[in-house]
Amino acid sequence: MTDLWTVETHRLFKEHGVKTVGYVPDAGLTDLINTCEADNDIRTVVMTTEEEGIGLAAGAWLGGDKAALLMQSSGVGNTVNAIASIVSSCQFPLFMIVTMRGQYGESNPWQIPMGTAVVPVLKSLGVHVFEVETERDAAEAIENGLKMAFVSNAAVAVLIGQRLIGAKSFIADVAEEVNHVGA
Repeated sequence: MTDLWTVETHRLFKEHGVKTVGYVPDAGLTDLINTCEADNDIRTVVMTTEEEGIGLAAGAWLGGDKAALLMQSSGVGNTVNAIASIVSSCQFPLFMIVTMRGQYGESNPWQIPMGTAVVPVLKSLGVHVFEVETERDAAEAIENGLKMAFVSNAAVAVLIGQRLIGAKSFIADVAEEVNHVGA
């Protein structure tokens, strides 16, 4: 069953003309990624690192399209230089949905430092940050974030909290990493 916030986000992407969705795979974003991939009107791009998304968003905007980037909070650190230089200098819209780690119920100690740093790091770069914990808050923040980004050429990050997406088990994280490396 697809989460309500995912259904609403996809609808909002369509309503606001988002044609490109760049993402680094993340369990908290799986339903949204799959929904966008199944939509023939949205081009999905798998990124090897989150900073590629900044160039993807800039290129989409220069080509007359709107893009959204999807990533986990641990990947925000990879975007710092690109946001600080390209987004700040070029003043193009940037819209990101970031699933949070290192918050409520986190059992993986490696996720806590970046989870704690995301908000101050993004704000220091001039990114408008909307933190959400409920499905209703998510839909409202995503709609207002899309408006702010694409009408005002602003950088916006909607942070989807662990109370909404759930906390992963550290043991499951380790098993997933072991399986990924062994594949």
